[in-house]
Amino acid sequence: MTVIDSSPVQLAPTHPQDPCAPGGGHPLPEGRDHYTISQVAHVTGLTAHTLRWYERIGLMPHVDRSHTGQRRFRNRDLDWLRFVGKLRLTGMPVADMVRYAELVREGEHTFEARQELLESTRRDVRARIAELQDTLAVLDYKIDLYADARRTSERY
Repeated sequence: MTVIDSSPVQLAPTHPQDPCAPGGGHPLPEGRDHYTISQVAHVTGLTAHTLRWYERIGLMPHVDRSHTGQRRFRNRDLDWLRFVGKLRLTGMPVADMVRYAELVREGEHTFEARQELLESTRRDVRARIAELQDTLAVLDYKIDLYADARRTSERY
């Protein structure tokens, strides 16, 4: 019988210069990095259901299995999930994320297609940032307007 530690694990922050750099902030060293789905769910904030769905739709690369069929995630899987989390924050559609994952699995000859997909996403993010900056300016204007009105009414 094999006893497996399923206690929660914590990831240290990744290197601030490269938020997607592999190898940074892993709770277990390479070679001993066998995480259960519940540990990965705890570390990433994703549910076990979401992790299984990611695997089913092809967003996760092949996840190793134990002799009993239990998923065994590795540090490289945590790195990938960290990157997918960043893609999610950009608003990239799941279909595009799956396409990116497919391109990664196809190999180095897909570098150009991967770059184009990421550049397109970057353009979308920059457009959203500009929209949010405009929205912030409107909010700042309104807040200042109300603050000035309150100060004026308090004087009289």
